[in-house]
Amino acid sequence: MKLPQLGPAFLVTAAFIGPGTVITASLAGADYGFSLLWALLFSVIVTISLQEMAARLGIVTQKGLAENLREACDSRLLKVAIGSLIVIAIVIGNGAYQSGNILGASLGLSHLFSNIYLYAHVSIWPLLISFIAFIILFKGQYQLIERSLIALVGLMSMAFLATFITTKPELVPFFRGLFVPTIPTGASLTVIALIGTSVVPYSLFLHSSIVCKKWHKSSDLSLARKDTFISIPLGCLISIAIVSTASMAFFGKGMNITHAADLAPSLTPIMGEFSGVFIAIGLVSAGLSSAITAPLAAAFALSEILNLSRDLHSISFKVIWGGVLLVGALISSLDYEPISVIFLAQMANGILLPIVTLFLLWIMNTKKLGSHKNRWFGNVVGLCILCITLVLSARALLILLSKV
Repeated sequence: MKLPQLGPAFLVTAAFIGPGTVITASLAGADYGFSLLWALLFSVIVTISLQEMAARLGIVTQKGLAENLREACDSRLLKVAIGSLIVIAIVIGNGAYQSGNILGASLGLSHLFSNIYLYAHVSIWPLLISFIAFIILFKGQYQLIERSLIALVGLMSMAFLATFITTKPELVPFFRGLFVPTIPTGASLTVIALIGTSVVPYSLFLHSSIVCKKWHKSSDLSLARKDTFISIPLGCLISIAIVSTASMAFFGKGMNITHAADLAPSLTPIMGEFSGVFIAIGLVSAGLSSAITAPLAAAFALSEILNLSRDLHSISFKVIWGGVLLVGALISSLDYEPISVIFLAQMANGILLPIVTLFLLWIMNTKKLGSHKNRWFGNVVGLCILCITLVLSARALLILLSKV
């Protein structure tokens, strides 16, 4: 199976512009207006910094992040400890993220065709999405389908951007929310979820693994950076547009978002009466596209850390992505509120981010990178990112524990 001939960073962007981004950004705008836009600006800085490190690591060593971590561990105890943490982070993070992908696509299908239940409250749509993703991954011929889905997601994203421009938001509140960090009462979990929509930990493993399949020389680093500096901000711009359009459509109007159709007012200025159908198709496309990418990323990461075959047709590789797909299918099939599960999935990514960031910073300062290892500025930026995300994650965990 050949990988799509697109820039690796573009695939990272396409992966995180999934239903989780649409739902979480819409909830942020509906509940808090423009006040949390700064979290997305912070996210783009974090994502560019970390993905550039991951790309540099992959090109210089021609190995993924997980494989580099395994080889950097001298003692067996340290290797087992770090390997276990990565396995837990990937399984929990990708399992939660995968359930959000499947549920997001299911939300779209339930709006287009209404819910069909197998029995009790078990909807057929999560099982159908999981089955389609399984067939595509098993066959290994997903390029055309994935590109088509990315095109549909891109169309939905352009609709949000066009709506943002045509509705002309108030500039003072917009820029205040973008550049003045504030956390309104009750917004801590939303902040970490917003960060988790953009800075997806599994993307660091995926990026470092795929980039070395496209570029093979240190002289290609400039191409990888160009790819990263163009693709990632584009994703952030789309997220900002979604928050802003949701803010103008919902904030202060006492409206709740519980279904795909509830997002329709965000796009009404552009799509009119077809906005609900357009949103539903976008969620299906975004969910299925990300439902294919997430298990693939998990398979790369776990195969590398466990020293298994990275051949896309090997049994071990298929077992790993199949396991992640199964976990996502099981969670999404349970009788949980879809919007809540999707939101919590993004929050799980945000909470796991400091762990993966710490590992990445460590490996980026090893001798094997030679002159391409992190310099002082990169380390300062990385440590600031680590500290800020650690504080936000700890705050989110304390809030969650207080509710148990």
